[in-house]
Amino acid sequence: MTIDARKIRLLMALRQSGVTDTKVLAAIERVPREVFVPDAFQDQAWENTALPIELGQTISQPLVVGLMTQALELHPRHLVLEVGTGSGYQAAVLARLCRRVFTIERLKPLLGEAERRFRALGIDNITTRLGDGTRGWPEQAPFLRVLVTAAGGPEPPKDLTDQLAVGGVMLIPLGDGYHDQKVVRFRRTEDGLIREDLWPVRFVPLLSDPPQQVRSAS
Repeated sequence: MTIDARKIRLLMALRQSGVTDTKVLAAIERVPREVFVPDAFQDQAWENTALPIELGQTISQPLVVGLMTQALELHPRHLVLEVGTGSGYQAAVLARLCRRVFTIERLKPLLGEAERRFRALGIDNITTRLGDGTRGWPEQAPFLRVLVTAAGGPEPPKDLTDQLAVGGVMLIPLGDGYHDQKVVRFRRTEDGLIREDLWPVRFVPLLSDPPQQVRSAS
């Protein structure tokens, strides 16, 4: 089956599973997922499944990417903070839908590979940083949209919620363990945060590094 046929099949599956925003589907269609997938898994690049990448991390299932992107309710003028660059795939999808993505990764080799992919694809509205994502990006805050692609504990990191603008939306997987996670959407109002539990997921954990082990790469 050709890449185009696989892509069409995947997009149809995403629509049937709840990704109905045509702009999100178009972004997924335009981002070549095979670029973000290791060579050993190229035959599965357009399958609706999570795949392993370097350093024990994963590239998320396209359905999860689609649903989370859709739930962010993006606007072309938004500045988006992403915590957990990973392969760079989610950031590349976001970059098709917003003004700029600020993405943070704690593992230097992963960030380097993601940056290489962004350059190869000519994506110029993603700014990267090597660092502790739980601290956010204070210099660019507040953000109207925040997406965390690793699982926190029962509650989101305070630094991230503090950097969410009034009227802003944050999506983050929360839970007490790998088998007890769900995507949670927070909306910042003048009176505080409104929480909405969405759907179950399984993400790698959101980790905080000692400050001496991280540095800015931006």
